[in-house]
Amino acid sequence: MMQKTIKNVLYSAIAVIITLQGCKDDYFEAVTLNPNQVTTPTLPSLLATSTYKIAQNSVSAASITNPFVQYTASPSPNAASDIYDSNDQSGTWNALYYAMADANELKKLAISQNSNEYLGAANVMLAYNLILANDLWGGVPFSEAFVATTLKPKYDSGQAVYTASMALLDEAIANFSAPSTGTLLPTGATNSDMIYGRLSSSANPNKVYWKKFAYALKARLLNKVSKTSSYNPNAVLTAVANSFTSSADDAGMNNFLVRNNWAGVAVSNAAQSLGGWLSEQLVDHLNGTSYGIFDPRIAKITDKAPANGLYIGTTNGQGNRPPGGNTTKDEVYIAQSSPWTSDTAPIWIVTYAELKFIEAEAALAAGLTTQANTAYQAGVIANFDKLQVPAGAERTAYLAAALVPVTRDLIFREKYVATYLNAEAWNDARRYNYAYKNFTMPLGAVLDNYIRRIDYVRDEINENNVNVPPTVPRTTRLWWDQ
Repeated sequence: MMQKTIKNVLYSAIAVIITLQGCKDDYFEAVTLNPNQVTTPTLPSLLATSTYKIAQNSVSAASITNPFVQYTASPSPNAASDIYDSNDQSGTWNALYYAMADANELKKLAISQNSNEYLGAANVMLAYNLILANDLWGGVPFSEAFVATTLKPKYDSGQAVYTASMALLDEAIANFSAPSTGTLLPTGATNSDMIYGRLSSSANPNKVYWKKFAYALKARLLNKVSKTSSYNPNAVLTAVANSFTSSADDAGMNNFLVRNNWAGVAVSNAAQSLGGWLSEQLVDHLNGTSYGIFDPRIAKITDKAPANGLYIGTTNGQGNRPPGGNTTKDEVYIAQSSPWTSDTAPIWIVTYAELKFIEAEAALAAGLTTQANTAYQAGVIANFDKLQVPAGAERTAYLAAALVPVTRDLIFREKYVATYLNAEAWNDARRYNYAYKNFTMPLGAVLDNYIRRIDYVRDEINENNVNVPPTVPRTTRLWWDQ
């Protein structure tokens, strides 16, 4: 019964998605006069649509950035995604703006109905999608993006978009901190909130989780500027302290018509449809090659290669190893067996483990060594537990080697594993200047250094060319990455 109810909610959400995407314009989604369409979406229907979309967009963004941080690699030599070549991402751009349009409609409806809980959720989701766009492209349209009379909105600077994202999160936190008014966010395990509906109850309502989620995203934003003079580690620590207190608070979505998106990649791979191959960098990070100790999390991330029973990755830019290429299955790929990428695994947006590493980095920067050590160790253990690594000699040996006095290098080393298949990993790679052990440029790279941004998309160049910023090299750093 529960699974049926969840699917009914998901089908309803998809129906609303189709309704709201009926028009061509990427920024303002007017509802058509089709009598078969929902012309006045409700708060719950917009919540279902928007929560579903932020999870889907997290996957879309990560699919772009996974090769950059060498989580994944193409089976084909010189694939554009691997070698930093131009690769149009109009689909992801449009999906992000469709999602922001929906969240903006939810925001307006929440204001009209005096619901500060729905308003807070709308602000969080609007911020999250905007952050993804900001991280991929830098400057993007926002201040004019949802004005009905403006079909060619101006581009705000990358820093202005960052500031707007922070303001949305602060507004959300204020919404959730105030006494609740109007319609409350739903409670119960089968409701229209696809992020926290699985957890909420009358005793522990959704707004509690959403407020922690807002603080988690704020901690990310505050930590992202670690290279700049405005970096304030104490502000980061305050945000973390108000966020998740355990992995039970993690923000994730596990309502699917068929299966988790990454599990779908694994199924396609098994059917010889390519995709999903894990990079040599990630595999060597875990299998003992780079650090001299076997990390048992690898067995919870992927399966041994069927052809040889080994953990071997694909080199970015080289493609699958000869002689048989991808049909031989002598390299590893995204696995349905993993608690992270199984059919029913949630798509994780932010986790407690990631926040502990953010805390460790900020505490270290603030000179709070004891707090940094405690947070770092908690992050490692939380990720082991999240991946369901069992007790035993391998876990004991690895933790004995890893749980040593913390350094910034150790934090980035462990966080790289904890953010597996998450677009946030590219922000870390840029902040860390790609300094992971044995990390190298992809073979055949078209750039002379690591990628720092992606090109503006073809749809925008075609439809809003008067405002699209001039093309710059993909090695050009964003404002926070100087």
